[in-house]
Amino acid sequence: MLNIGIIGYGSRIRNVFYKVKENFPECKLVAIADIRNEEIRSKYDGLEEVRFYDTFEDMHANEKLDGIMIGTRCSLHTTMARKVLPTGIPLFLEKPVSTTMEDYLLLQESAASAKSEVVVSFPMRLSRIVKLAKEIIDSGKIGSVEHVAAQNYPEYGGVYFHNWYRDEQETGGLFLQKATHDFDYINYLVGQKPVSVVAMTSKQIFKGTKPAGLRCVDCAENQTCEESTVHLKGIRRETWAYCAFAEDTGNEDSGSALIRYENGMHVSYTQNFYSRKKSSFRGARFTGYKGTLELDFHGSQIKVYMHHTPRVETYDIEMGNDHFGGDTELVKNFVKVMKGEGRSVSTLEDGLLSALMCLKAKQSAETGMLQSIE
Repeated sequence: MLNIGIIGYGSRIRNVFYKVKENFPECKLVAIADIRNEEIRSKYDGLEEVRFYDTFEDMHANEKLDGIMIGTRCSLHTTMARKVLPTGIPLFLEKPVSTTMEDYLLLQESAASAKSEVVVSFPMRLSRIVKLAKEIIDSGKIGSVEHVAAQNYPEYGGVYFHNWYRDEQETGGLFLQKATHDFDYINYLVGQKPVSVVAMTSKQIFKGTKPAGLRCVDCAENQTCEESTVHLKGIRRETWAYCAFAEDTGNEDSGSALIRYENGMHVSYTQNFYSRKKSSFRGARFTGYKGTLELDFHGSQIKVYMHHTPRVETYDIEMGNDHFGGDTELVKNFVKVMKGEGRSVSTLEDGLLSALMCLKAKQSAETGMLQSIE
């Protein structure tokens, strides 16, 4: 039996643990450290044998844990990770690993002397489609990658304006919430280190003069507003509660970045949060001299366009759910780390690099200046 403790029992980490349990019945949730313990007890079934603590320190002092998972709000990821890293207990850490430059520097310092092996929640790099793209790129079929154009237009973008994510003090902005995944899988595929970034963000749609704190259910326009959540069902209706056009609605609603890598190549990346239905898209084109690889997450497909022969290769991939099947591979890796049978394939260094890229992109957008990634 492998005993796991969770710090911050949020919806994302709860789903990840279910994935652990589904694949590894020998894993058991024995303890939760959260300030919302009474709420958690009353809200969720299956926690009768779980012991609850107000702090990580109390949990650590009273439990023998084989692994720890951190699922707090984003602004606490660094604080909690720094408590766990000296213990030597394998850690699953949600992204982004830091939401401010101050936290990034503190976590970077702690990483240098860390005793715990860390698996950062970057499932996309472990998805079947990215693994296949890596195989094709590394084969030399398209030549060395010299240019990348990537897009991320989620159809569920409203979550960043209706939900708690609308609080920029928690999220750190939407580069850190969304682009952190994309920057990581791009880094993984190109095999180069980023050295500088310039970025812009816009807030053109989700802004307005509705009163702060206004909930959709209390708004006189909730039957006609295109962003009204009163007709949603299930968890979205419960958690997507607030007006997206209120004066306290945070976050940019689109953003773009140009990233230069150490060999001189560059990546263009853009994200948008008011695309809906079939206009949604996530993927990228990786271009070398010999050909172009087109990666389409939503279409579950890779196409390779050869530049010098009249040939297009198409690969259809069975993706799976939960980050295109990547969550399953991620939890398999975490359990291997807990058992001492493997090393992390999504390391704290990977998490720190992606966070730094996002923080520098945000800084560039705020200052209008190119930022070094160091």
